[in-house]
Amino acid sequence: MQRHARRALVATVAAISLLPASQQPVQAANAPVAPYTGNPASLKQDLCYQITTDRFNDGNPENNNPGDVPGMFYDKDKLSDPQEWHKYMGGDFAGITQKMDYLKNMGVGAIYLSPHVDNINVPSVQDGKSYTGYHGYWPRDFRRVEERFGTSEEFDELVSAAHARNIKVIMDWSPNGTNPPGRAEDGALYDDGRLVGKFGEDSNGYFHHTPGITDWNDAYQNQNYSLEGISDLNQQHPRIDQLLKDDAGYWMDRGVDGIRMDAVKHMPLGWQRSFADSVTSRKSAAIFGEWYMGDQGDPLYPEQVKFANTSGIAAMDFYTNRSIRDVFGTGASMKSLDAAIDRTNRDYTHEENLVTFLENHDTRRFGTVNPDPAALHRALAFLMTTRGTPCLYYGTEQYLHNDTGGGRTPYNRAKMNSFNEDSAAYREVQKLSALRRTNPAVPYGNHQERWLNDDVYVYERKFGDNVVLAAINKGSRDYQLDGLRTALPAGTYPDVLEGTHGGFSLTVNDGSGADRTTATATLGAGKIAVWSHRAPEATAPLIGGVGPVVTRAGGTITVEGVGFGAGGTVKVGGVTASVRDWKADRITATVPAGVATGSVAVTVSTGSGTSNEYQVLSQTGKPVPVQFTVENLPAIGAGESVYLTGNVTELGKWSTNREKAVGPLPRVPNTSRGVIVADLPAGARVEYKFVKVAANGSVTWEGGANHSYTVPAEGTGATTLTWQR
Repeated sequence: MQRHARRALVATVAAISLLPASQQPVQAANAPVAPYTGNPASLKQDLCYQITTDRFNDGNPENNNPGDVPGMFYDKDKLSDPQEWHKYMGGDFAGITQKMDYLKNMGVGAIYLSPHVDNINVPSVQDGKSYTGYHGYWPRDFRRVEERFGTSEEFDELVSAAHARNIKVIMDWSPNGTNPPGRAEDGALYDDGRLVGKFGEDSNGYFHHTPGITDWNDAYQNQNYSLEGISDLNQQHPRIDQLLKDDAGYWMDRGVDGIRMDAVKHMPLGWQRSFADSVTSRKSAAIFGEWYMGDQGDPLYPEQVKFANTSGIAAMDFYTNRSIRDVFGTGASMKSLDAAIDRTNRDYTHEENLVTFLENHDTRRFGTVNPDPAALHRALAFLMTTRGTPCLYYGTEQYLHNDTGGGRTPYNRAKMNSFNEDSAAYREVQKLSALRRTNPAVPYGNHQERWLNDDVYVYERKFGDNVVLAAINKGSRDYQLDGLRTALPAGTYPDVLEGTHGGFSLTVNDGSGADRTTATATLGAGKIAVWSHRAPEATAPLIGGVGPVVTRAGGTITVEGVGFGAGGTVKVGGVTASVRDWKADRITATVPAGVATGSVAVTVSTGSGTSNEYQVLSQTGKPVPVQFTVENLPAIGAGESVYLTGNVTELGKWSTNREKAVGPLPRVPNTSRGVIVADLPAGARVEYKFVKVAANGSVTWEGGANHSYTVPAEGTGATTLTWQR
C-alpha cells in the first residue's frame, strides 16, 4: 500500500485547549535578508541537502517547549518509549545556521528544510499517547514560523547565512491539508494569526469532507480523500486558492529560493500548474514535487511522468530510487539500475531536472537496509554522478541510522549524530559535489552505459567536450574491463576520489571521435573510480537547461549552459526574447509576445553559432484552475479512460493523445460522475468536449455540440455538465 508514514495514526478524541493568546508566537515584520546571487531557477549544479529541522541541531534551547505545553517535548531518558520519538527534540533554525559552514564545506548548494511554518500547538492524542507536528506536516498557519524552531528573525538569519555561502533555501510546502480533524485543533487554518476555519465548522467548504484513502491507485480518492488522517484542503475554493498562493509568495519574497511540494499526487494537476505559475511569475525559483511511488510497478507511474513533463514542477525520482536501494542495498543486478536510468531518460522530457535520492524521511535509512559503509560509498558515488540533482538526507554522510522498529518512521528521523568533516562518506560527497560544480557533464550531460554486468556498472556523462566516466564494482571479485571505450580524450586521468575507494588512474589511447579505447584496467572488488575531463571554455553556445520549462509570454526564463560568451540573441519559438542579464554560463530573458503555444524551442545564438534546441511548454496566458464536473459518464472498460480536450493548448488543441489531452478523468467512486481540474487561460472563452480513449488508442467522442466556457479573469472557476449521448 502506498502510504506516507510521516504522520501519526489518528483517532477522534476530545479537543484539547489551545495555547493562550499570551503564548502565541509574535511574528516579526518582513526583514531584509542577504540576497542569493547564484541561479535560483535551477538545482542542476547543486548538491541538495534535506534537513528535518527538529532533528538536526539544537542551537537555541530556549525555544524547545514554549509555553511548557505537556506532551510536546521529549524526555531524552525515555527514548525506549516509541512515543517520545513523536515529540519535539529541540532542533531549530539557529542550529542550522550554526552548521552552515559544515554544509558549505561539504559542497551543499541547496538546503531543503522540513516545513518551517506554524504547526499545531497541542498534541494530537490517541489512546492517551501524544503525537506532535515535529515533522511539519500538521500546519495551522502558513504565514507564521513554528515557534519551537525559532523566531522570524532567526529564520531570516538562517536564510542570510545560507545566501552568504551561495546556498539556496528550499522550503517544504504542504498545501494538501492542515492538521488532524476532530481533536487537538480540529484542522484549524489561520492566516497570519486570524482564524480562517476549522474542519468541524466548515460552512464555507474550505475542506473536503471525505473518508481516508483506501485505494491508492484511485485518482479521485488520491485528490479528494484524506491522506494519513489530515484535514484535506479544497484548493479549488477561491479563499483557499488565494491563501496558499499568497502565503507561498510571502516566503518567496522573504528570501526563500525554491519549493519542494509535498504530496503532489494528492492535489489536482491543473491547480498545481496555476500554483507553479504564481510562484515563477513572482520570482525565478526551482520547484520540485513528491509523487510517492511504492515500487516500480506502480500503475500511476504514467500519471507521475505526465505531471513532471507538463506541470512546471520537477519530480523526485522514486523510480530510480527503488533501483539504487535494491542494487546497492540488497544485491540486485547492476543491469536493473541501467534499465531504470534508460527507462526514465526515455519517459521524462527533461530527465536532467529529476531530483534523485537514496533515502528520505519516508524511507528506512540505507544503513538499516545495508549497514556496510562500503555499500553506502558505492551508492553515493552513483547518486552524485548520475543525471538529475542529488538530494542527500541529513546524516547520511555520517552513516546515521537507527534500526529500532525495523528503522521505519519515526526511527528514520533520529537526531543528527555527528558533524565530522573527516568521515569517508563526507569526503566522498565533498569531492563529487565539487565535480558537479566544475564539470558541466555532470549537471547537463547525457548518460551512456560503457561496460556492464551484474556486478559492475561503467557509465559516461558527456556535455559538449566535457566528459565524466564512472566505474562501480559492487561484487566480491575483481573485473578486467575488457573493451572499455570512452569519449575521454587521449591521456591519463587520475581518480577524482584520489584512490580512497580503490580507484586508479585510467589511460585512454589515441583515437578519433568520441569512442576511444583504454589501456587494460582492472576494477577491484567493491571499488569505485571516477575520471573527469573538463574541456577548455566552449566558444559555441550549448544549452544544458531552461527554467521554468512551463512558461508564457511575459514570463522570465533562465537559460544555463556553456559558451554563451558576452552577448548574443535568445529566441523562444523563433521569436527574439528581451535579455535581462547575460553571463557566459547563464542568461535571463523575458518570453516575448507572439510566441506560439505548445512545445517551442529555446535557442541561443552568438557570433560563434547557434545552440541546440531546448524544448519548453508555452501557455496561452495566466492559468486559472477550473473544475469540470461531468454527470452521466459512460461505462468504462478495462484500459479505458476519459479525457478532456478542446481548442486551446491547455486543453490539447483537440488532441486525443493521452499526453496532450487533460486527464485521465478521476471518477467519483460508485457513481457515474467525474471531476477534473484544468488550468485555462484567464478571461478566454474555450470550447471543449470529453472523449473516451481505449487501451489501443481508439477514441469515442462525446456526442452533440461543443461545450463552451468563459474562464474567470482570476481566482478559480467551476462548471457542471452532462455527458452528451
